[in-house]
Amino acid sequence: MPQKKSYLRLIIVSIIVVNLSISCDSDDESLIDDNPVIEEKLVSTDLVTTTPSSTLQLALIFADINLDPQEFQYAVDLYRITYRTNYKGEEITASGLIAIPQTDDQLDVISVHHGTIGSDAEAPSNLATTDSFVFLIQAVASAGFVAIAPDFIGFGSSSEIMHPYYVEALTATSILDNITAGLEFADQLELNVNQNLFLAGYSQGGYATMAAHKYIEENNLADFGLIASFPASGGYDLKGFQEIIFDLETYHQPFYLAYISHAYQTAFDFSQPLSLLFNEPYASDIPTLFDGSNTGEQINEQLTDDLSELLTTGFLSGIDTDTEYQFIANALVENSLLNWTPTIPLYMYHGDADITVPYQTSVDTYNKLIENGASAEIISFTNLEDKNHSTGLIPYIEQFVPVLLDLR
Repeated sequence: MPQKKSYLRLIIVSIIVVNLSISCDSDDESLIDDNPVIEEKLVSTDLVTTTPSSTLQLALIFADINLDPQEFQYAVDLYRITYRTNYKGEEITASGLIAIPQTDDQLDVISVHHGTIGSDAEAPSNLATTDSFVFLIQAVASAGFVAIAPDFIGFGSSSEIMHPYYVEALTATSILDNITAGLEFADQLELNVNQNLFLAGYSQGGYATMAAHKYIEENNLADFGLIASFPASGGYDLKGFQEIIFDLETYHQPFYLAYISHAYQTAFDFSQPLSLLFNEPYASDIPTLFDGSNTGEQINEQLTDDLSELLTTGFLSGIDTDTEYQFIANALVENSLLNWTPTIPLYMYHGDADITVPYQTSVDTYNKLIENGASAEIISFTNLEDKNHSTGLIPYIEQFVPVLLDLR
């Protein structure tokens, strides 16, 4: 199949470009290797289970998801996959899942990105095969896709690393490395894979989706064959997110604030201590809370939703005026996804009752991308009416999957 093999060679060349140095912080630290020589990304695959199409169709019906079950026609082989990527200049092994439909028909590729997790047990490659996210990956594959789901750096086989939560460069490059590894595996299986790539994800997965889309466009990686992306309910405008939250007296997900602060301190090697941002005992507790053993809910129980108790007075009042906090303000700006102009279709979704990841931040992101010159025919925004961060997920799936199937 010369077209498939040629595509794979082009992808491998592209991924070398992808891993060029990017600086994303005020200390100008390189997060990925300047001169990578890795030409093969795939390390290993391990068959987890095979699921008949009838099982996936019945699961869709019983889950009351409004999709046509007949679209999901192939049995699916689900594998755990490990692959090489770069973290702060070093080669590491990351992991995820890949779902392969049992067919000789031509297949598209989709990378699906999970939302915020705290514990390693919640990583896709560690989940039970009956988990709803794993089911989604298999269902999408059953419709005629090679479906790839990264754990993200910091989970699965790279769990010894602090997850670089909402770090743009590491998010995007690790996703693209995973896609490349998946294509290498597809090549080994002699699958009939074409040049159509799609990206999708909800919450942090929405951010990851847009970050990967942005990276492909900004680095002219046309060989990835990106057709469209479907980011939903992500924190694309991190500085705007911070400004909305800091105007509140309480925030029901304090774990998000601790997560991004500790992740940035680790990924960017900030010298400033967490005690500059968080009051005690929280400042001292945060690193141990993010050791991979706690879910977000468990971490929330060890924090407080009262922002005046959680955060230092100086941080709350001086993030935009005191140079002592410029490092974190700059990092939020630099890892936001506002300063680009998509030319490949981007379908955004967000529930207008979402106060976890404020709806307004997606509205502002959409408006900024249009202001940057993006065409309203290229970028769309779908309001999930009366849906919050939890209840918006199923409507998102019900809306983006039919568009995905029409575009393949």
